[in-house]
Amino acid sequence: MIALIDTAAASACDTVMRNMFAARRQVFVDLLGWDVPVIDGQFEVDQFDDEHARYLILADDGLQHLGSARLLPTTRPHILDSLFPALCAGPAPSGDAIFEITRFCLDRSLSAAGRREIRNRLVTALVEHALANGIATYTGVAEDAWLRQILGFGWDATQLGQPLPSRGKPLGALRIEITSRTEARLSATGIWTPTDPTAVAAEIARA
Repeated sequence: MIALIDTAAASACDTVMRNMFAARRQVFVDLLGWDVPVIDGQFEVDQFDDEHARYLILADDGLQHLGSARLLPTTRPHILDSLFPALCAGPAPSGDAIFEITRFCLDRSLSAAGRREIRNRLVTALVEHALANGIATYTGVAEDAWLRQILGFGWDATQLGQPLPSRGKPLGALRIEITSRTEARLSATGIWTPTDPTAVAAEIARA
């Protein structure tokens, strides 16, 4: 089964968290070459991985990482306002009902078909989490190719400004409005793929 873990509501097991940070290193450092901190040569952890961060993690029955995303409250310093404010035509969106999606990570071990499935499940989980927790808007920063994919998912997403070069590639920012219509819009494009969250507590307890 796939376990959906929200660390804002429950304490995730150390195994799942370690596997997520290791997967982030493999993707963002080893594959994409980002210049970000790595702890003990294994785990990608930065200054935003603090007690205010939330993590949505998809894991298999053995608690191996499949996909994950970090959510940062925009009422505190976050990536868009702290590192890339120039990507916004105006002030970076902020508020109690606005969270920033960061470190959207699909495990490198997945096949192309597996990546699409986990991507869809993770996007769906982000929407379900927003609707259940009073989040009205997500923001994010992405390289242009990934930004175009996100804008094409079918949800109510718009760019916040013109993309600018970063590490030799265009980087842009966007906002995503989450409403009661989001499920239907993502269903129309084949993205909506709910994950059954049952037995999550049992999976955590087994670790």
